[in-house]
Amino acid sequence: MEPGSSQPRIEQFHRPSPHGFANRAARLVWGAAWWLLFRPSPRPFYGWRRFLLRLFGARIARGARPFPSTRIWAPWNLEMGEYSCLGFGVDCYSVGRVRVGAHSTVSQYSYLCTATHDFEDPDMALVTAPIEIGEQVWVAADVFVGPGVRIGEGAVVGARSSVFKDVEPWTVVAGNPARSIRRRTVREPERARQETR
Repeated sequence: MEPGSSQPRIEQFHRPSPHGFANRAARLVWGAAWWLLFRPSPRPFYGWRRFLLRLFGARIARGARPFPSTRIWAPWNLEMGEYSCLGFGVDCYSVGRVRVGAHSTVSQYSYLCTATHDFEDPDMALVTAPIEIGEQVWVAADVFVGPGVRIGEGAVVGARSSVFKDVEPWTVVAGNPARSIRRRTVREPERARQETR
């Protein structure tokens, strides 16, 4: 404890890394591959980036679209469903598992964060929990999704929201913290075409 203080001293920069040598070595190799092979690739080269991610243990379905500027902390903890998308500048902090369901989009500059710290622990221990994004979800621009969050099928998260709790299927949420706004309804394709004419 600090002299004259009833609170314990937090020595957060003196604790050893919670990640083992193998993890750190794998991330070093992946970081080099990201800088040299993934990030410089032209935007339409989704197949090439899918190949690189699979090479590092990611589960990437056909048609998935990881943008070249997407940052992925540990690709072996990433799963992308068919025709899902991680957009421009998305930061996927995949210390824990991240799953993005089929036909779902995570838009530009969003942050998927699977790890935090136990601030009541004097060692600020790392705490991880997976993120699950269901199918047909739209996570709009600059959204923060916290550890352990599940976003249900068909949900929409409004731009610049912060999501710390699960999102029910087919709901629209927004805000900081994100709150339910209304149900999401999807028009029939023919009706949608008529309304946009």
